[in-house]
Amino acid sequence: MVGCLCIIAGELVLTGCATTSYDRAGPPPNVGQIALAATRASTFDVPYRLLFQWSITEPGSRIRGRGVARIEPPALARLDLFTSNGERVAAAALDGDVLLVADDIQTAVPPPALLWGTLGVFRPGTEAGLTGGRRYLNGSLELRYQVPGGAELLYILRDDRVERIDALRGGRAREEVTLVRVESERFPRQAMYRHLDEVRELRITLESVEHVESYPTDVWNPGF
Repeated sequence: MVGCLCIIAGELVLTGCATTSYDRAGPPPNVGQIALAATRASTFDVPYRLLFQWSITEPGSRIRGRGVARIEPPALARLDLFTSNGERVAAAALDGDVLLVADDIQTAVPPPALLWGTLGVFRPGTEAGLTGGRRYLNGSLELRYQVPGGAELLYILRDDRVERIDALRGGRAREEVTLVRVESERFPRQAMYRHLDEVRELRITLESVEHVESYPTDVWNPGF
């Protein structure tokens, strides 16, 4: 990553100077325990249905509408995006680390770890290897994972919950997820996914959360 990560007024930013944003004097964090706690905090107990507003900004275009996310334990999720006139522009389902996308949908979808991240879920993937971490002065924690293909995932956590994810390749961030959270709420109020190379941004703003009954199995096929 070009520059370094610093905390300024509670914000995580990139700077060009040497980093002093984490506690060098304190003991190194037990990254295994931190990862386990974050995994437990992301575990679902009941099925959920989330309604949200969304917008996608790309070079030369911007579209927006409403969407729905359906979630079921232990690790099933589906997201559908619709325009204001009801046209479906994106549909994707997650079964653990497996991502399925409807064949007739052209809108790009984030990879599994980042798509889970937009829901506030800590799930680096079964093939991701934990390589280290650090503690920030504001209380946040960083975990780093090596993933197949030579890429890295950098998670920023607070109180065992995801605040930010950076996907790094070649030493710099290429994709990122940032979340706006409220302490007493399970799901982020807002999630923003950015593909920095392609200058593409997906912004999701939560409207409502409800507990529901178990979903029929065909829900997890985004072709339906």
